[in-house]
Amino acid sequence: MEFSPYLRTLVLKCKQFFLLIFLPFFLFNCLAKGKKESENDQNTSEVSGHLDNGLRKTSLKIPDGMIWVPGGEFVQGATPSDQMAMNHERPSHRVSIDGFFIDVHEVTNAKFSKFVEETGYITVAEREIDWEEMKKQLPQGTPKPHDSILQPGSLVFKKTKSTVPNLFDYSQWWEWKIGANWRHPSGPQSNIKGKENHPVVHIAYEDAMAYCEWVGRRLPTEAEWEYAARGGKKDALYFWGNDDGLLGKYANTWEGEFPVKNTKEDGFERLAPVMSYPKNDFGLYDMAGNVWEWTNDWYNTNYYKDLLNKNKVAKNPKGASKAFNSSNPYAKEKVIKGGSFLCSASYCASYRISARMATSPDSGMEHLGFRTVMSLPSLEE
Repeated sequence: MEFSPYLRTLVLKCKQFFLLIFLPFFLFNCLAKGKKESENDQNTSEVSGHLDNGLRKTSLKIPDGMIWVPGGEFVQGATPSDQMAMNHERPSHRVSIDGFFIDVHEVTNAKFSKFVEETGYITVAEREIDWEEMKKQLPQGTPKPHDSILQPGSLVFKKTKSTVPNLFDYSQWWEWKIGANWRHPSGPQSNIKGKENHPVVHIAYEDAMAYCEWVGRRLPTEAEWEYAARGGKKDALYFWGNDDGLLGKYANTWEGEFPVKNTKEDGFERLAPVMSYPKNDFGLYDMAGNVWEWTNDWYNTNYYKDLLNKNKVAKNPKGASKAFNSSNPYAKEKVIKGGSFLCSASYCASYRISARMATSPDSGMEHLGFRTVMSLPSLEE
């Protein structure tokens, strides 16, 4: 069931509703250091081998915390056997991708904390609300609410007490909470102490881009993200294959009746620390479930069809030139990938490789984070 086109409307609805009424610890002993150096040497050798294949002879050291993904060609979009695929995952189309480096896992609270400490950056969810800017996103004539309500915050998940008959009404399990942000993921009374190794959340697109600029990297394109998630598996629904019975072993998702009860068969009810589940065939962790991840692409309902109509392999596609959502023409959204701890087979199953969702760039949520990538020219610079 397709729900992504309505997410921006949900954010605005929540806003309108409430308007109107550390760094992680490492083991630095000689043995561990030697092991790491050995692994780095091995990885560097592997990268050199890929680079020699029609590109150049070089010996580049892999950036810390990243993995080399060799270039190749794949079919992007839903596989023919995917019964859960949504309309915006079709039609599938051939894509060619150059090799690139990508973070082994999502950016963590520890990494983001370092960024904030060094730059003094303030995320979108922490900033005072600019009514003049906000009203541009609201229906014309929407009255300005009282200043006591115009407070910074973000969307937080809340379980329901009983069965939800209409899973299209997302306001039943999303709550706009004043004071919710990356430091306080569940609201002002919560914090990230002891959660340094969790993925950072409540990150808007602007926040992710600011981090990328600081670290000298960028956000992946949707095609790069999907190619990396697939890990070389052709026609697979999930990064581990096609067996949905292995979901609890490979991903942090919602198990049980959504959004009433999570049985936690996969070990977690909400966020899990990064690298809690097996890696894919490229060596990447958390490419399904836990948190959605930003890509750099505009969401456009017609984009996949346009690529297919060109009748040729798309070379390093960077997404649509402009945003368009046929269900919400006024929306300007970015593509996010990977699903989250809230994904359930009952309404989205977005832990599938081809799954995608449209989200407003100015919106952060409790289940939305990101990871970075780097191309060879950037590394050489």
